[in-house]
Amino acid sequence: MVSCSVVAAAAVPLHAQQDGAYLFNTYCAICHDGSSGTETRGPSPDVMSQMTPEHILQVLESGVMKAQAAERSRAQRRTLAEYLSRKSFGGPPPDLLPRSAFCSGTAPPIASIAGVAWNGWGVDIANTRFQPAAAAQLTAADVPRLKLKWAFGYPGAASGGTQPVVVGNRVYVGTAEGDLYSLDAKSGCVRWTFQAEAGIRSAVSIGRFTGNTLAAYFGDQSAYVYAVDADTGRLLWKKRIDDNPRAAITGAPALSDGRLYVPVSSREESQVGDPRYPCCRFRGSMAALDASTGKVLWKRYTIGEEAHRLGKNSTGTELWGPSGVPIWNAPTVDRKRNVLYAGTGNNYSTPATDASDAIVAFDMKSGRIRWISQVSANDVWNGSCRLPTRNDMVCPDADAPDADFSASPVLVEANGRDVILAANKAGTLYALDPDKQGRVLWHQQTGKGNTGGGVMWGVAVDGANVYVANAYFNASEPEATGTLSAFEIDRGRQVWSTTPPPCGTRKACKPSRAAAVTALPGMVLSATWDGRLQAFSSQSGTLLWEYDTAHEFQTVDGVKANGGSMSNAGATVVGGMVFTNSGYSHHGGLVPGNVLLAFGID
Repeated sequence: MVSCSVVAAAAVPLHAQQDGAYLFNTYCAICHDGSSGTETRGPSPDVMSQMTPEHILQVLESGVMKAQAAERSRAQRRTLAEYLSRKSFGGPPPDLLPRSAFCSGTAPPIASIAGVAWNGWGVDIANTRFQPAAAAQLTAADVPRLKLKWAFGYPGAASGGTQPVVVGNRVYVGTAEGDLYSLDAKSGCVRWTFQAEAGIRSAVSIGRFTGNTLAAYFGDQSAYVYAVDADTGRLLWKKRIDDNPRAAITGAPALSDGRLYVPVSSREESQVGDPRYPCCRFRGSMAALDASTGKVLWKRYTIGEEAHRLGKNSTGTELWGPSGVPIWNAPTVDRKRNVLYAGTGNNYSTPATDASDAIVAFDMKSGRIRWISQVSANDVWNGSCRLPTRNDMVCPDADAPDADFSASPVLVEANGRDVILAANKAGTLYALDPDKQGRVLWHQQTGKGNTGGGVMWGVAVDGANVYVANAYFNASEPEATGTLSAFEIDRGRQVWSTTPPPCGTRKACKPSRAAAVTALPGMVLSATWDGRLQAFSSQSGTLLWEYDTAHEFQTVDGVKANGGSMSNAGATVVGGMVFTNSGYSHHGGLVPGNVLLAFGID
């Protein structure tokens, strides 16, 4: 990692270098510079130096960093953009989507969401991330014959998009730049685009709106929820469901019986490195909306009380608490018990509360919390915890584990009884009893964990095993880095575990696994931080196929694109094709990129 103090370039005027260094050190280094030993939660200076100043300015003014940059003047934002890119403004603008990228002719309306599809984050309301054979139309014997069919470049982006959703031969995918695309699944041509208020991290859920109209439902990083016409991209309704300026929707909304269940998260914890920031007042929540109107039917906070004043820090800034307990993941629907299950994150400030680092069961009708199964108590963590300016009122323990459940829980049946499977950033996999207040049935360590993982974005489950990827990375501990493991559902016994792929001559090597896992009969798909998409036998863990995505691609839309780090979204398998994003520049991303890849059998 290059220290921010030495990032400079002759192309940038000296005053901009000096002012940029001050701005970066004061407002940005807590998340973007790991030279002091802290875990980066955004692209590093080296990664951002590969971007254009125009792109960085767009991210600061209308993209995912809009809230963080809101208190900086436009002149300051431009100085930061030049400093971080190591380039002056005036170069060629980022690629725009050319007219030739759009499909010719009009496609027939989507008749139904039934049939061959991948809908929502986890393909089903139980979030198993398991695609049955009839929908996958891809076997373990077929996988070695997979070939790249097309590549789509996201204009002006430094990360790939959200979990690809495929319904009615359309691919729906959003980006951190706030664009939602509907693409033809066979060719990659663009059917329509929609611009959201802020960046999109959540997967899309397709469902019936009214009459014959199907809607695409999703959320953005300013806590807006949207319904747009799945055929045309026309806005049907838009609703902001949290007024906190740092609130966001990261997990995909879940759609069930005309209701949209929306998890609310926040990146407020990353702001606390600035001693002038009045930490912290955000409270995580789950909300139920009428899918046809956007009306909020109920909203339940994960912390029952509003934050109150705790005191002041050494700069005179008022400090607040309790706060935090965000919900980063897509909720899991249990229609039999009329319950939603969601994993929560840590508290951002004291006092610690009982719903942090837990699986929480919400009543689907009223939002009442039926039970909480907390596995890590007293986890109060924020961006100041490892700094000399740490204040006990907002971070009593410098070594707090930050052990979020960022991955969705999964509801499965094992030996005739239902089980909830959930894994956290501490690297621990839990099996919980939904009929006994979430009592822990068994737990297993899947590998090491830290603030960057453990288990980050998702496990997959077939009828016998749960497949878990671990994002922990330490170059000096290759045996503990980047495992993919299979565990028996009923008792947690480990069936197999992979070793990380070798680096060889790769310049950028980080063979750990943050991206969500995808399972289908006979195999499991998993991707690495350095851009390798791999298929393994679900019986033995034997490698069946590998594709290196970390290179430049010729795209169907004519946008310059390359692959890179793979995180968050996992592979989508539908109708004999595999869709995956490549390129990631946040939360430990090693190689930025901006491409969606589609594979098929020759």
